[in-house]
Amino acid sequence: MQTEPAPAELATRELLLEHAHTAAEQADRQALALESILAILRSGRLSDTAARTMAIDVAAAALVQIRVATDEQREAMLEPVVGAFARLQADLRPLARFGDLDVQFVEPPVTGRALPGEVAHAARAIVRSAVLAFVDTGVTRRVRIQWDCDGLNLLIGIRDDGRGELTAHDDSLRPIAERVTALDGKLNVASTPGWGSELSIALPLDPPAEPDHLTDAVTLSPREREVLRLLASGSRNKDIARTLGISDNTVKFHVSNLLRKAGARSRAELVAQAR
Repeated sequence: MQTEPAPAELATRELLLEHAHTAAEQADRQALALESILAILRSGRLSDTAARTMAIDVAAAALVQIRVATDEQREAMLEPVVGAFARLQADLRPLARFGDLDVQFVEPPVTGRALPGEVAHAARAIVRSAVLAFVDTGVTRRVRIQWDCDGLNLLIGIRDDGRGELTAHDDSLRPIAERVTALDGKLNVASTPGWGSELSIALPLDPPAEPDHLTDAVTLSPREREVLRLLASGSRNKDIARTLGISDNTVKFHVSNLLRKAGARSRAELVAQAR
């Protein structure tokens, strides 16, 4: 007799379908932007300068749309911390049921911050790998797993009652260390001979800030950085002048310097580089 899928499984399927639909829409928008750029560049009715300016404007607008869509998609893939922990319990249930292992779970607070999908998936894989590493010693009989959130990080604690000989350089922990490093997290291993080992892991819930390629590539004054930031946010010269308390002519002077330093031919190209 075929059993009905569990609610968690149904929710996962629905989330994956929504993700696939969003990805398809995003691919269509990118294809449309590329087709528009090609049409502009191939047009015989536009001069080279006009075609270049229009193509840059279309590309800059497409980049903004891609970033917005990516942010929305990342938010849509959030997984409640309690639900992610429940899936972990389900993953480890066969090991506890059919193996000689007592797995104790300390659930995260219900009010804990939701986890990005990538973090939730990695956290479950990390815990599974750690439990298997403990079990492989042949001595561990009890494992305690705890999740918590401090608002910025998912905090994972895994402790066993084994020999207490594990170190951060142990080969069995290498896959865990690699996953933690990939997510810009931190891993600490503490062992007490005869009493067991404990893994303490912190996984950031926010991705690391993306480098500002333009400001990394050229030297800008503090005022030029302020003008560039306001330009990238869509502000006009008058708005920038009002915000910074300077004249319109001074804003034009800074924008001219930014264009020269960035090697940009228009404000749109400059904004695209800044983003």
